Amino acid sequence: MAMFSLMSNDIGIDLGTASILVYIKGRGVVLREPSVVAIDRDSNNVVAYGEDARLMLGRTPGNLLAVRPLRQGVISDYTLTEKMLKHFIDKAVGRKTLRKPRVAVCIPSGATEVEKKAVEDATYQAGAREVTIIEEPVAAAIGAGIDISKACGNIVVDIGGGTSDIAVISLGGPVVSESVKVAGDDFDEAIIRFMRKKHNLLIGERTAEDIKVNVGCVYKRPENLTMEVRGRNLVTGLPKTVQVTSDETLEALAEPAVQIVNAVHNVLERTPPELAADIYDRGIVMTGGGSLIYGLDKLIEEKTGINTVVADDPLSAVAVGTGRFIELVSGDDEGSYQ
Repeated sequence: MAMFSLMSNDIGIDLGTASILVYIKGRGVVLREPSVVAIDRDSNNVVAYGEDARLMLGRTPGNLLAVRPLRQGVISDYTLTEKMLKHFIDKAVGRKTLRKPRVAVCIPSGATEVEKKAVEDATYQAGAREVTIIEEPVAAAIGAGIDISKACGNIVVDIGGGTSDIAVISLGGPVVSESVKVAGDDFDEAIIRFMRKKHNLLIGERTAEDIKVNVGCVYKRPENLTMEVRGRNLVTGLPKTVQVTSDETLEALAEPAVQIVNAVHNVLERTPPELAADIYDRGIVMTGGGSLIYGLDKLIEEKTGINTVVADDPLSAVAVGTGRFIELVSGDDEGSYQ
């Protein structure tokens, strides 16, 4: 007889611009895939999701199109987002559930009511029984292991693919928050622009991300790393290889990095004095994939004078926090089943 898991009725989803993570109560993060969908233009059918679709970015024939249904933290294509959510919920949970899952989904702190409603509706259409919306910095704080229920100030800087969310959290909610549409994707675009301007080389999104991950930095590295980059020469139109150094990426990424630092500064300026004193003692916690770029924690620490650390598992923090949040706010009627 098949075993049906009642514990899997609580799901937390980090619906990100760059990737989607699914957390299931009792099992942790069970799925981590890029937020990319590949569609056939002729039939309008989806041919691939996640990593399979990401590999097609910039490499598809005329009848196929690989797209990101979310842009800057919000839904840009409702139908595709709904299909992608349904696919990933089914993949994570499996079809052996007795009832539809309760789902908590996180959104950027600056999202409008219309944007929140779009996420809620898409999640219901994807097969949720109950939907809870949570702001990203709150989820990130819970996932990073911060006890947000106390009357004590904590500041979280969550840098995703499309948005950076900064919030001072106390007594379970954001006191001061700011969401800026500058994040991981903007670092990639800055590298693409720099390569075109400095080396006359045209590169794609995936190559730009490789440069960012391997040699990218926003604070000078102890040693100047180099990387071989291939693309199309804009002068001759032929394929070309150039050497890129980490010092060059420092120059390329300076502008988006400064915008994020300024956003952190703005939040700190608006923070009530008692909470500001807590933050000075407790420091700044960074989460999200964008926090992994070399030197961003050092840059924020240098500009603010406050100790800055990256969470233990910054990529999963929001998904884990979203899953734990639904356990906190919902009457846990399934908790007695082990």
